[in-house]
Amino acid sequence: MSLPLPPNLPNEFQNPENDSTTVTHQASFSVAFNYPVVFTSHAFALDNPALAQTLTLQEPKKRHRVLVLIDDGVATHTPWLSQQWLSYADHYSANIASAGTPIIVPGGENAKEDTALQDDLSQHIENNGIDRHSFVIAIGGGAMLDAVGLAAATAHRGVRLIRMPTTVLAQNDAGIGVKNGINRFGQKNWYGTFAPPFAVINDDQFLLTLDSDHRRAGMAEAVKVALIRDAVFFDWIEVNAQRLAAFDSKAVRYLIERCAQLHLDQITQAGDPFEKGAARPLDFGHWAAHRLEKMTKNRISHGDAVAIGIALDSRYSQLTGLLDDDSLNRIICVLTTLGFVLNDQALFERDKQGQCSVITGLDDFQRHLGGQLTITLLDTIGEGREVNHMDTNIIETALLQMQAGANP
Repeated sequence: MSLPLPPNLPNEFQNPENDSTTVTHQASFSVAFNYPVVFTSHAFALDNPALAQTLTLQEPKKRHRVLVLIDDGVATHTPWLSQQWLSYADHYSANIASAGTPIIVPGGENAKEDTALQDDLSQHIENNGIDRHSFVIAIGGGAMLDAVGLAAATAHRGVRLIRMPTTVLAQNDAGIGVKNGINRFGQKNWYGTFAPPFAVINDDQFLLTLDSDHRRAGMAEAVKVALIRDAVFFDWIEVNAQRLAAFDSKAVRYLIERCAQLHLDQITQAGDPFEKGAARPLDFGHWAAHRLEKMTKNRISHGDAVAIGIALDSRYSQLTGLLDDDSLNRIICVLTTLGFVLNDQALFERDKQGQCSVITGLDDFQRHLGGQLTITLLDTIGEGREVNHMDTNIIETALLQMQAGANP
């Protein structure tokens, strides 16, 4: 005996035994992401409410549980930081319930190479009772923020993360975007997520602890984004290159804020924040940079590698008739004035077939993106151009010119 059909049943369900029609129900919804990037000084000073106010953006009257994780390099240079946090949490106890003394975790690129660290970070989140309405505050460099960000994005399918970047590179680029990840299978950021932070707090006091190499490294990303997005900003960098090389505080702060804003504009206005397409214009110079980091086991830092990658792709742009000689000269001059070395020996290593090893970075880059190879080159300073092919013979010529220190 068959069950009676309900009244007003759509035609396609009247006789399901004999119906071979394929039916598709389309799911479509939009989710708005909003997060502030706050520039401040002395974030843990008791008379600075910026962090406490940020914690209560969504629920002003709620007391939030907060777990603080600190990059071990930062902890070494600021041994007072843990106590500062505890005093701050106590002062703003109406809104902050500290999960205890901050936990020191590995920083540097090793944080992205050690897969066991992800279990450790997840265990810290679990042991300290962090849920979706709690917060993890990550204080450290870009690599540590990437690793902690991945753990936060996957715990409970996502807990609230506040990033507190401590390097130039992290404050103007790595720490303000929507990406988290660690390295796997010999590839940069193979394993990761797109998960925007709850907020970013940029405290310029952390920059005072940096050595000259780390101060310089983050400036490469500012040169990069100026070259592809803002000729006026590049002009400013050019005029102030010596001040920046000397780490003049006012110049550096403007550099970081303008660079961060241009990166945020790309994320929020370019229509592809989660990089579903083939193009990644913010990765100008990065195909070679990632390969150099891998080849040297991170002896060449990310920022230094990006500077080399910028020089290589700018020279390639000039050799193919896109970029004029004067513009190339200006780019090389700015990079060298900032203190970057653009002819590291690793750039010219060759494989068994005699090809420059760095060129295989093109294959890595395409595989990471998926689909068609898309590389950003320069039409002129301030304007990028996407291409889908690079001539390896011309890359070789560019490398030979860089090795010889040749003028355009």
